[in-house]
Amino acid sequence: MSFFNMFKKKPQPAPRPLFYDIVCPYCFSKFSPEEVVFRAAHHREDDEDYALGEDYELNKYRERFGLDTVYDIEAILHPRDIHEEHHMYSDNVLIGLSDRYGVVTRRRLCPRCHNELPVTAGKVPSNIISIIGASQAGKSVYMTSLIHTLQHETADHFGAACMPLNAEISRKFRSSYEEPLFERGDLLASTQKEKMQEPFIFQFVFKDESKPPLTLVFFDVAGEGMVDQDYLGLHGQHIKNSAGILFMVDPLQIRSIREKIRIKHGDKPGEWVSQYDEPRDVVLTLFGDFIAYEDKGKTDIPTAVVLTKSDMLHALADEEGEYIKKNSNIFNNAVHRRTLNLTEFENIDGEVRHLIEKVDRPFKGTMDVYFKDTAYFAVSALGSNPVDQKLQGVVSPIRVDEPFIWLLYKLNYIEGSEA
Repeated sequence: MSFFNMFKKKPQPAPRPLFYDIVCPYCFSKFSPEEVVFRAAHHREDDEDYALGEDYELNKYRERFGLDTVYDIEAILHPRDIHEEHHMYSDNVLIGLSDRYGVVTRRRLCPRCHNELPVTAGKVPSNIISIIGASQAGKSVYMTSLIHTLQHETADHFGAACMPLNAEISRKFRSSYEEPLFERGDLLASTQKEKMQEPFIFQFVFKDESKPPLTLVFFDVAGEGMVDQDYLGLHGQHIKNSAGILFMVDPLQIRSIREKIRIKHGDKPGEWVSQYDEPRDVVLTLFGDFIAYEDKGKTDIPTAVVLTKSDMLHALADEEGEYIKKNSNIFNNAVHRRTLNLTEFENIDGEVRHLIEKVDRPFKGTMDVYFKDTAYFAVSALGSNPVDQKLQGVVSPIRVDEPFIWLLYKLNYIEGSEA
């Protein structure tokens, strides 16, 4: 292969617009940078417009997640109420106001939920990655393993850093997710439908300043909500404004795999649940919620179909490879550096497509009908199957970052190269 063919270049992106629409990483509303509001940088007792008070929009948002009501907070300032000469712009984006007392505020808020926006909002694309999947698919465990891997390994391989948006997210992720799993070996409990999970917001920031940071929003929707039309209508807003989707599929959701594993290993108490949602049911619910309203009834959001708990698939492996060969790529970790290794990607994509087609053709067919741009992956967030909700060794993730790296490639952040 010639030197010039070693690297496959992605098509060049269109010229950079003056500014980008903002997708709020908290409520997932989409709006122009001109629509933002601001939080005053001070308060006054002699001016009711600047007095401390309750922010009803913010508290309505906080109530959804069971967070405490905030009663005394600085006032909301609307740019339309402040003369244009006191507006501050950076890269054609409104980023600050000088109020009637000459006090400057740069605290930009979402006009819908009044949460503070990232500094880069409007200056760079609002790329949101959503994790979806039915109940028991292991989304919380995968999210934890993925973020841990991005922070400790992947970011360095791509000249970047992966950081939480603020200290509160950092503390919550570490104490509720990372420490229990990686330090104590405790399995995480399933997200409950009645307990809304506030999004985890991280930024993937490249050392190359010509590349804009990528905002990662992991919104851990309860799995059973993914097959409930009303729940999705209320809380699935993030999916339709996503730049990429990670669609988790548990092998045990697929009946034929479930029966083969059951025959080989028998029923082990606590490792099987009485009711599994079929992966296709999740797709059909998504279709009714937003895909049906897209052009030609398809979504062009790049979607990685991620088969979780891949270590369990050893039960299907044999020499002939009717489902999977014993020496399958699925069981071996792969490390991508600087580029997406297209040979490695095409191998895993082909193997998992073949497996899904064998074991759940209706699901594969439904994906082909409703999604324009898909790729198939297999990951193990832990590296081994836990027993009685406890890990038997150290966490050794297998290929957990590969679907995310493919999304980086699809969003033109990185190039692809042959092995």
